[in-house]
Amino acid sequence: MFDYLIVGCGFAGSVCARTLAERNKKILIIDKRNHIGGNAYDYYNASGIMVHKYGPHIFHTENKRVWDFVSRFTKWNDYQHRVLSYVDGKMMPFPINVDTINILYGTRYDSQTIDGFYKSLKNENMDIKNSKDMIVSKVGETLYEKFFRGYTKKQWDLYPEELDKEVTARIPIRFDRDDRYFINKYQGMPLQGYTRLFENMLDHKNIKIMLNTDYFEIKDEVNYQNLIYTGPIDYFFNYCFGNLPYRSLEFVQETYNMECYQKVGTVNYPNDYDFTRITEYKYLTRQKSPVTTIMKEYSKSEGDPYYPIPKKENNALYRRYEKESQELDNTYFIGRLANYKYFNMDAVINDALSLVDKIK
Repeated sequence: MFDYLIVGCGFAGSVCARTLAERNKKILIIDKRNHIGGNAYDYYNASGIMVHKYGPHIFHTENKRVWDFVSRFTKWNDYQHRVLSYVDGKMMPFPINVDTINILYGTRYDSQTIDGFYKSLKNENMDIKNSKDMIVSKVGETLYEKFFRGYTKKQWDLYPEELDKEVTARIPIRFDRDDRYFINKYQGMPLQGYTRLFENMLDHKNIKIMLNTDYFEIKDEVNYQNLIYTGPIDYFFNYCFGNLPYRSLEFVQETYNMECYQKVGTVNYPNDYDFTRITEYKYLTRQKSPVTTIMKEYSKSEGDPYYPIPKKENNALYRRYEKESQELDNTYFIGRLANYKYFNMDAVINDALSLVDKIK
């Protein structure tokens, strides 16, 4: 008899598994994939370069509890993510900062004078109805067209005016030359990779792991008292209200006989080419090698679910499933797929720790 059956070996499930195991609960954690780590899974490719199979995952948080918990299972490098955006044939820092504006317009603003320029762009009195309105109210039509419109269309197959305003509510605009993508207090990459982090987290006498295992294949074969489910909530209920729509991703790796391919870890392509961005993993991992691997990302409609599509009708559909989930005893839904919401890793970990606190 297991105290908990946990479905999903990503951060949500693994954090729950470890914290409950340390409270002397017997855990069975399963996953449909053939590996632990969820979308954070990394591995060495044929060229010996560590890559993230499901796209780049950069750890950053303001939450000390989360940082301290994860740091029990890994040491960190000092990586701080930097992104360039390819606009008008030039590489420019993104999020938009003073240097972005100066490169784009040939100006000489500094941190003391840029405020006036930003104010000249804003239209804070707009009636904000959608994501386009939200962006334009902050950066104006020109920067919206150059940096956001095309990228959003590629990412979502929807234009910003078709998406809820909350999608772009927190667009960062920098008033200095800080070119870091994240400015959180705690940042870094696991020194030996995410997979090793998960191996350490799940290495406990009270945790048993089953991979290549679907919940519905074993749910009637295993004795357990409680269920923690991190998979798609519509799948759990056999799509009784219909499918929750997602955007998926296709990842294409290319390896080159050169030290480095680009100047930073990630370059966005909002207007050119079919892919949204290119990530070069050696920047993230600090790996030394005479060859380098890049990964191009293409958004698509079919495939593994990555991004819940933020539209009112989709959220309304999720709430029907959420209501069903609340009727179940000893069953907990947590994580991006179960909650139909895109979470950063630190938010998932915090929710998992809070869930265990709640059910203690």
